[in-house]
Amino acid sequence: MTLNPTPERLTDDMATAIGHAVAGFGFLEEALKRAIFSLTRQGLGEDASENELEKWLQRMEDIADDTLGTLIDSFIATIKHARVDDRHILTEELSELRLKRNLLCHASWRPGSKPGYWHPTFINTRGERYPDEMNADEVDAIHKRTQKIARRVVSIMRATGIEGELAGDEEDQGISNKSG
Repeated sequence: MTLNPTPERLTDDMATAIGHAVAGFGFLEEALKRAIFSLTRQGLGEDASENELEKWLQRMEDIADDTLGTLIDSFIATIKHARVDDRHILTEELSELRLKRNLLCHASWRPGSKPGYWHPTFINTRGERYPDEMNADEVDAIHKRTQKIARRVVSIMRATGIEGELAGDEEDQGISNKSG
């Protein structure tokens, strides 16, 4: 297949669907970071030493820049030690969403063989190509699945009784640590 010098313009419905799906993945990243914060803070307990707290705070700073794949791995490792009844289902769902996220975020899209369908040109880290064409409804289904999993992650965070925090939250609340 010859590569055009400029990409095909996605139809508005497909571009919108991909945009919403990508935004959903961003929210899932935030939910995972906050859940990791809450679960690991809860795991430290009330009598954590200053050294343990410092190590934990450093880890929380490190996850601020993590990618979705790394966050999923960290979250899965964290819930192994928590009472999460659907841990195995959640692990499977998150692993599948990781692959869908990489596809939707990194594919080069070409018109498909049927109207309304697009073929994502994408080769994953195992050298596999995505074989199927997709339409906006299929991408919307991925977005809905992402939202459902993100809501589950948030519910796990809230069950700890500790609202997850992110670096920069204090600025979101009108508090700034900038001088001047």
